[in-house]
Amino acid sequence: MRIMNKRMGWNFLGLAFCAFGGLGLEFIYAFVLEPLVFGAQMGSWSTAESIVHWTLTGATFGAVSAWLVWSAGKNYGLDILSAREKVGTRQWAAVAALIAVSILMQYQDWGGFKTVLELERLGTAKFVFQYLYYGFETLLFLMIIVFGQKACELWLGHEKIPYGGIICGLTWGLGHILSKGGLLIGLQGLLWGVMFGAAYLLVNRDIRKAWPVLFLMFVL
Repeated sequence: MRIMNKRMGWNFLGLAFCAFGGLGLEFIYAFVLEPLVFGAQMGSWSTAESIVHWTLTGATFGAVSAWLVWSAGKNYGLDILSAREKVGTRQWAAVAALIAVSILMQYQDWGGFKTVLELERLGTAKFVFQYLYYGFETLLFLMIIVFGQKACELWLGHEKIPYGGIICGLTWGLGHILSKGGLLIGLQGLLWGVMFGAAYLLVNRDIRKAWPVLFLMFVL
């Protein structure tokens, strides 16, 4: 097992930014490549074109995530898939509270339950593929959290602070400010990131548990 030192924090932070860059590939697909291929901007895509976009983007997110997991283990000796301690009842209760808060936040933003409204708006086929895409998008959010957390713990210690969530929130918030315009949206992205990071710590950094938890927080 490789001995970790503070300088390796930069390697892990680099992996976190690679995950963020992986998310950014969607902008190239959606606003550059696919409009050229489809002959229309995103808002005018057909059902089939939207499904192609979500499938291609989700596959890209999955490939980037797989590479990140491989690179962390191969190059830096960090096995993020290894078994973790059992999650206690109080921890699961705190996770449930975070999910409940996220549902309330989504309800307020959407004026109703997000999944119900999206099913009504998209129809069954588009809904299924978009939510599969959400699953892979959540995985890359998780990669930002995992590697950002490791980097900051090497530098600063204090393993109970959700550093990875803060980094996720800052990058995600910046992305939302640039793509949707609005400081409030960016601040909300920061809050989401911190909540995601807290959930990751509560499940003892077990990404097999963190992934579905973060997915529920993201989509419900």
